[in-house]
Amino acid sequence: MSAAAAEKPTGPLAGMKVLDLSRVLAGPWCTQILGDLGADVIKIEQPGQGDDTRRWGPPFLEDGSKDAAYYLCANRNKKSAAINLADPRGADLIQRIALDCDIVVENFRVGGLAKYGLDYATLSAINPRLIYCSITGFGQDGPYKDRGGYDFLIQGMSGLMSITGRPDDEPGGGPMKVGIPVSDLVTGLYSAIAILAALNHRDRTGEGQHIDMALLDTQVSMLANQASNYMNGGMLPRRLGNEHPNTVPYQDFACADGDILVALGNDRQFRSFCDLLGLSDLPDDPRFRDNGGRSPNRHALQAEMRPAIAKWRSGDLIAAMEAAKLPGGRVNDIPHILADPQIVARGVVRDMVRSDGTEVKVLGFPGKLSKTPADYRHAPPRSGEDTRTVLADLLGVDDQRFAALIEAGVIAERLH
Repeated sequence: MSAAAAEKPTGPLAGMKVLDLSRVLAGPWCTQILGDLGADVIKIEQPGQGDDTRRWGPPFLEDGSKDAAYYLCANRNKKSAAINLADPRGADLIQRIALDCDIVVENFRVGGLAKYGLDYATLSAINPRLIYCSITGFGQDGPYKDRGGYDFLIQGMSGLMSITGRPDDEPGGGPMKVGIPVSDLVTGLYSAIAILAALNHRDRTGEGQHIDMALLDTQVSMLANQASNYMNGGMLPRRLGNEHPNTVPYQDFACADGDILVALGNDRQFRSFCDLLGLSDLPDDPRFRDNGGRSPNRHALQAEMRPAIAKWRSGDLIAAMEAAKLPGGRVNDIPHILADPQIVARGVVRDMVRSDGTEVKVLGFPGKLSKTPADYRHAPPRSGEDTRTVLADLLGVDDQRFAALIEAGVIAERLH
């Protein structure tokens, strides 16, 4: 396959152009999704600096870029143009690029782009079809709008950490953040969803719009059943470790050689699991007959089940549960799950090659679209490597003008 053919987008968003003025994770995660689905994403980076996450290591790539592995997780299927937006000449270049774009994604502080003429009001006046997504910690209005928002801060403020971790009275108890930057990632997902909805609206009406996404709003919305338990049932959510607040048993148990996970979702599964354990009388106990009884009596139930489960070897019990069509499994570490035959069969891990020949591995887009699947055209770019191509193709900047802009420090180009 030729390089040109390899770079031609085939996804459902092929033909869409995205101007990516974001950095770190929430915005880049959103634009990577759009790129996976076929959009042409132009990532604007500060000359000589680039995206902050290029330096968030170790580990780093052992190549000329020394880019951090963190950066690689959220920046494939993009072109990198190094343009100084703080210079009026650079801001003018970016504004002209926006004229040719369908979508802008940015995560500057509220009002931060207005002084450069890159805010929604300015750009939508010259491109009314533009869909402009602003991602901030707390949104474009409200008493917190001028605060900076970071994932760890949002996880705590949103209430998520109040329900994550071991109970206070257990060893290691206390608030705990999730092991990935979940607030950033989910905001990126919701941003992509909102952009797709706005594209549908534009298809019907011809008009673009502004999308205001806040990490705090998004993470609070993700409290889901826990918030509903409180709002509609008066139940104050609390930390339960690996237990479920509503469904029991739905937790980890210790076998003779290690822990397993048991995730039973209904009374039929509970009875079948008890039969497997040799505890056939347990479901007849009025306390455990249905989930409405098992949940408030979980400690008594666990006292009955733990000795029976502890007699099993973990592999044998998981196999027995699988044969009985009961949901169970083990806690994998990351090397094990990446090598798992199911993950291999699904093609989740993708191999890509950067423009300098450096090989990188990425985790692919999980949705399997039967007609317009996600594609993987561009490995995460080195900072500024596409500056010349972007300015020449979109704005007609010739070599002489390009050299003058480099000399003035307005743009930068990575040498190949």
